[in-house]
Amino acid sequence: MADTLSSSERERYRRHLALSEIGAAGQEKLKGARVLIVGAGGLGSPAALYLAAAGCGTLGLLDCDRVDLSNLQRQVLFDSTLLGESKAEAGRAQLAALNPEVRIIAHALELRASNVRELFAQYDLVLDGTDRLSARYLINDACVILRRPLVSAAIHRFEGHLMTYVPERGPCYRCLFPQAADGMVANCAEAGVLGVLPGVLGTLQATEAIKLIAGVGEPLTGRLLTYDALEMRFTEFKVARRRDCAVCGDAPTITEPQDMPSNAATPEGLRRLTAAALHELLQRGEKPLLVDVREDAEFAAGHLEGARHIPLGQLPQRLAEIDPQADPVFICRSGGRSMAACQMALRANIRSPANLEGGMLAWAASIDPSLHVL
Repeated sequence: MADTLSSSERERYRRHLALSEIGAAGQEKLKGARVLIVGAGGLGSPAALYLAAAGCGTLGLLDCDRVDLSNLQRQVLFDSTLLGESKAEAGRAQLAALNPEVRIIAHALELRASNVRELFAQYDLVLDGTDRLSARYLINDACVILRRPLVSAAIHRFEGHLMTYVPERGPCYRCLFPQAADGMVANCAEAGVLGVLPGVLGTLQATEAIKLIAGVGEPLTGRLLTYDALEMRFTEFKVARRRDCAVCGDAPTITEPQDMPSNAATPEGLRRLTAAALHELLQRGEKPLLVDVREDAEFAAGHLEGARHIPLGQLPQRLAEIDPQADPVFICRSGGRSMAACQMALRANIRSPANLEGGMLAWAASIDPSLHVL
C-alpha cells in the first residue's frame, strides 16, 4: 500500500497492530484517512486527541472561537497558557505535539453554507461537535448531499446522545429531528454541563470514526445511543430513515446546504420586551403572565416574583396551562430559550407572546443587581 507504516509508526501503534481486527491493514487505513472535526470544544477535544493518538493521517480542526477560562472545565485539548488563543490554531499545536506523525489542519473560521462544500470536499469523514442546532443541521445536510459519513453527538447538563450517519445505510439527523431552531435546547453556558460528560461522548465519537475507517465492528447507524451520567445508564433506540425526510428522503426538498434563518428575525405576532420595558409594566401595576422556561436549579437560584416555572423541555406538553389570550412573557437566562418558547406558543395559537430580551442576565444588569442568575 502507498501508506506503508514506518518503523516509528509500527512502534507507536503496536497495541493497534496486536488487534487482529485492525492490524497493519487497519492502521494503514487510519494513516490514509482524512477526518474533519467541527467544533474544538467539549466534544471535539477528546475526539481530536484520540484520533490523533490513533494515527489518523489528516485531521482537520474547525472552530472560530478562542480559548476562554470557562472552557477549561471540560475542553481538555487546552490549558491555562492558551487563554485567548484561537482554538483551531492552539488545538493544532497541541495535537502535533501529541503525534507529529499526523497532519493537523486548522480551520479558524465559522462554518457556513457558502464554505461547507469546499471544506467537506477535503475530508472523508466528519465529526460534529458543535453546540448550535443551526450548525448541526447544516453539517448533516452537507454530509447527506456530499455523501460523507457523519458521527454526531450532543450533550446537555448530565445527558448526551450519539448517532452515526452512513450514506444509504440509515437515517440522518433530520430523520430523527426534522426541524428546530437555535434556543430550543440550551447550550452549555445557559444550562451547564458536567465536565466529564463531553469526554464520554467525544470518545465514543472517536471510537465510531476509527471503526468506520478501519472497517471493523458495527457502526451506530439506525440507532440513537443516549447516556445518562446521573443514572450511569446507556439506552439505545432504533430509528428508521424517513421517506419524507427533507434531505435524505425519496423526494428531498433540500438539495443544497443552506444556513438556517437567524433567530434575530421576529416572527409575526411575537413581541420583544426589554428589561426596562417589562419593569415599567410591572411598576404600573400590570400583571402579565410571566413564564420562566429555565431549568429547575436556575429558577431556584432567583426569579421574578409571580413567575410560573415551566422548563423549556416540558413546554410542548404543558402549553395547555397557558390561556391563549394571556399575552405571556417568556423568560430565560439570556433570551435564546425564551425565543424558542415564543415560537412554540405561536404555533399553539397563543396570542402575542413576548420574549424578554437578554433574559434574566439583562434584568440583573439593569434592574435588580441583587438577583442571582446561574
